[in-house]
Amino acid sequence: MAPLDGKLPLGGCTLRFADSSGPNTGVGPGAGERSKAIGSERSRAVVLLHGAGADHTMFEHQAEALRRSGLRVVLLDLRGHGASRPNSTPLSPELLASDVERLIAHLRLGEVSLVGHSLGGNLAQELVRRTPERFRSLVVLDSTWNAGPLTALARGALWLAAPILSLIPARLLPRLMADASATTPAARAELTRTFGAMSKREFIAVWRATTDFVRPDAGHRSPIPTLLVRGERDGTGNIARAMPAWAAAEHLTQVVIPGAGHVVTMDAPDETSDALVTFLS
Repeated sequence: MAPLDGKLPLGGCTLRFADSSGPNTGVGPGAGERSKAIGSERSRAVVLLHGAGADHTMFEHQAEALRRSGLRVVLLDLRGHGASRPNSTPLSPELLASDVERLIAHLRLGEVSLVGHSLGGNLAQELVRRTPERFRSLVVLDSTWNAGPLTALARGALWLAAPILSLIPARLLPRLMADASATTPAARAELTRTFGAMSKREFIAVWRATTDFVRPDAGHRSPIPTLLVRGERDGTGNIARAMPAWAAAEHLTQVVIPGAGHVVTMDAPDETSDALVTFLS
């Protein structure tokens, strides 16, 4: 995986990113000319948005496959995650969306495709909801339907999630979350590492921001081509119910990856890469 050698200073943190069009895009001497040159390219760009507690490495296989297919690939660690730490500004859906919008503007990407996993999928939906004209297409991986209906039970589960997480001892939380998110030993080990890089307080703050993206709206329909992907064994939240309901309501294609859990990009990297390349290319 290429290092995140790009830096975008924002209020409260420095956002770290990698752009397959060139190292350290928009940073350092000569940055202005490099940004203009890259921005003038008509190459189609895709921005990959990782899940809560993870980082850009969860897309390692998919980023390479998309790059080989001819797409310009932008990876980043979201605010408060991975290399985009420390962060001193309270997380919110508005702040996370603004960060991505500013990165897209900084790289002069124009109309882009978004691929988002879990939190990243909620974030991608929000970005499209805000300014659909800026985006070419959307892929949502193992994420609930932001605008979908919620039962009283689902609402209660969302409200209780953070308090329940707060009761789990900090030393146990990374492994418990990794085991609940992945089905393969390699994926669980890598997720334990990324979850363990955050403090319990930081992780719960991220979780609260994730649930705040969910705002039911019976009249909303995705305004751009959208693909839904989930692991067959994803048992987190209401995803196993919400994603099929979303696909049926909007006549969207849903790809279910056999044997994969919540972090489908790591449990089934090749199958997930194939689905993304087929849709985005």
